[in-house]
Amino acid sequence: MLQNTGKLAGCTLFITGASRGIGKAIALKAAQDGANIVIAAKTAEPHPKLPGTIFTAADEVEAAGGKALPCVVDIRDEQQIGAAVQKAVETFGGIDILVNNASAISLTGTLETPMKKVDLMLGINLRGTYLTSKLVIPHLLKSRSPHILNLSPPLNLNPVWFKNHTAYTMAKYGMSMCVLGMAEEFRGQIAVNALWPKTAIQTAAMDMLGGESVGKQCRKADIIADAAYAILSKPKDYTGHFLVDEDVLREHGIKDLDQYAVQPGHPLLPDFFLDEAPESLVKQMEEHGATPAFKPPSSSSDTPLSGGPIESTFDIIRGVINEDVVKSTQGIYRFDLSGEHSGVWFLDLKSGSGSAGKGEPPVKADVVMTMDSIDFSKMFSGKLKPTMAFMSGKLRIKGDMTLAIKLEKLMGRMNKAKL
Repeated sequence: MLQNTGKLAGCTLFITGASRGIGKAIALKAAQDGANIVIAAKTAEPHPKLPGTIFTAADEVEAAGGKALPCVVDIRDEQQIGAAVQKAVETFGGIDILVNNASAISLTGTLETPMKKVDLMLGINLRGTYLTSKLVIPHLLKSRSPHILNLSPPLNLNPVWFKNHTAYTMAKYGMSMCVLGMAEEFRGQIAVNALWPKTAIQTAAMDMLGGESVGKQCRKADIIADAAYAILSKPKDYTGHFLVDEDVLREHGIKDLDQYAVQPGHPLLPDFFLDEAPESLVKQMEEHGATPAFKPPSSSSDTPLSGGPIESTFDIIRGVINEDVVKSTQGIYRFDLSGEHSGVWFLDLKSGSGSAGKGEPPVKADVVMTMDSIDFSKMFSGKLKPTMAFMSGKLRIKGDMTLAIKLEKLMGRMNKAKL
């Protein structure tokens, strides 16, 4: 772990989305120096699915040695941000550092993304980051060591990062464009940088996207906190950089990155937007049983599975479905498979004791899942989760996304049946 140096002692950090996850980890790291932390987030009351509130985070900050100011803030609301900024200045005498961490995510295609979600992502990621920066900058200009740090990726224009979730990429890149522009606009006055993880980070959002079992393929938020601490300890002329966590830490002498892993020694999921050598990275991960978050297009030399795996898979499916599975799922699936074993298959988990087979479903499907037949076999053998297949672009889903998650329970039954 990166050791604290005391450089942030007495500094005031305004951190959006600091009630949990990466934002809270950065807050606790700074608190160890005795920093003042403004916890700007929406959660004031306990959430049924997400851990922590602004008040529980404040307690942790104070226990770590810092001073905390919890503020209920929806960063889409200019008045709420303005009030929190004013309260921070009145309480601590100014603001030295802004961390734009709050973010919304929906990994869905253009036709599957409701405009409500588009507005949410653009409102929080892009507009919220711009607006919070705009309101905090006048105070940063009065600081001796002012910083803005956005949790956003390098501006990678490879189409692979757009095709499956254009709206999310647009919104996230909006945060990065704030760095690009503001770093030049305030060069010599405020350090403006971006930080992004090399691998997936275990957070509540990641658990929702990939299930609890995805955790072992992640690093802890501590790696981002340590990298952020290193960046925020630099002088204000260190600006305009798009940084990756492990690169920052290696530059500071941290060689053992395995200490940040949730499960040391386990292969890790690469994060989005970083594809310096995607082919070799994917190959290495799949050899160790991990599921990569991206995969380049398959070449014609890829070796397909032999035999008739799809029919065999459906034989096992028919053996494990029953009334209980139907009752807990309540969905009709259609699988449009391409590749070596192309065809249309269905799975009815909505009526009677369920049924499955080749051809169209008996009634209109609630969800249509389109993928290569090889990936279908991997998915039902437990080697590829539906949520991770979707995130990597291997699976296209039209309809109810929650049914894809429910499908994982059926796969668990199949694994017990020794597929």
